[in-house]
Amino acid sequence: MVFSIHPGAWKSVFAVPSTLVDSHIKMASPNQLKVLLWALRHAEESFTHEAIAAALGITASDVQDAMQYWVQVGLVAEEVPEQAVQPAAAERPLQPEFPLAAAPIAESLPPVPPRRIPKPDGLFIAERINQSAEIRFLMQEAQQLLGRPLSPGLSSTLLAIHDDYGLPVDVTLMLLQFVKSKGKDNTSYIEAVARDWAEEGISTHPQAEEKLRRLDEINKAWKKIEQALRLSPRAPSAREERYSDRWLLEWKFSPQMVREAYDRSVDAIGKLSLSYMNKILERWQREGITTPQQAAMEQKEKTTVQKQSKLQQTTYDIEEYERMSAQVPDLLGKE
Repeated sequence: MVFSIHPGAWKSVFAVPSTLVDSHIKMASPNQLKVLLWALRHAEESFTHEAIAAALGITASDVQDAMQYWVQVGLVAEEVPEQAVQPAAAERPLQPEFPLAAAPIAESLPPVPPRRIPKPDGLFIAERINQSAEIRFLMQEAQQLLGRPLSPGLSSTLLAIHDDYGLPVDVTLMLLQFVKSKGKDNTSYIEAVARDWAEEGISTHPQAEEKLRRLDEINKAWKKIEQALRLSPRAPSAREERYSDRWLLEWKFSPQMVREAYDRSVDAIGKLSLSYMNKILERWQREGITTPQQAAMEQKEKTTVQKQSKLQQTTYDIEEYERMSAQVPDLLGKE
């Protein structure tokens, strides 16, 4: 099939930066492309988020997110409000909220070395992406791996993970694969995991592989506990993961022993309590009780001791009663 451009459509045209097709047409989302094309078409006019949203049939927040993407990659320049006194509203000319740059920001601004700031903003991120092939690769691979465009907050977090936490690109991508597999790939969780890895000194590919192996073992341990306690499948909390690691991997208890501890917990307090179960398992670990048979014997011995103690207490009370009763006639005689 052969295609041709209809000449009548060229009576009205507008410019599109070449880099849009060369670098971003594959990476950008449909909303991001539609927002930028609409803005380029109306570059000489005044417009707002709401106007774009109404024209494209999307929300104003979608427009904001899309524009922030183009700010980050340098195709749109975000204005910083001036601190000086502004003219009256009637005298002030209307301006687009996002002035459009004719070329990538790295080319339109004077060349200055990137500066590190506590929380990278869109301008700093765009500078790093344009000047560092490694950062550019990180952002592209992260977007492909997560299956969605990177939000400004996530882009800032990824840059902080690389620059502040010191995690190399390959380790960061392994981390993203891990959180994606858990279904917890939100920005706050990604940052929390990265912080933990940095504190543990995980900075190489082999170290990351070992960490992921351990996390996989803990996840499998939780699945066994989940089945033993007949719980509905779900993602475990950090506390539940610690108990799984301790009970099955460190103390080497079987799921049957965990179930026995659960039954003891329910009998004692009427509900599931991981902390109560942990006390039972901790005592068994200390006393070398490792099988259901040993646990049953321990329970039998404990019950026997309790019965003997109660019997001794009852015997003592009867003897005391008899002794007191024997003294009654003497007391009556003295009266």
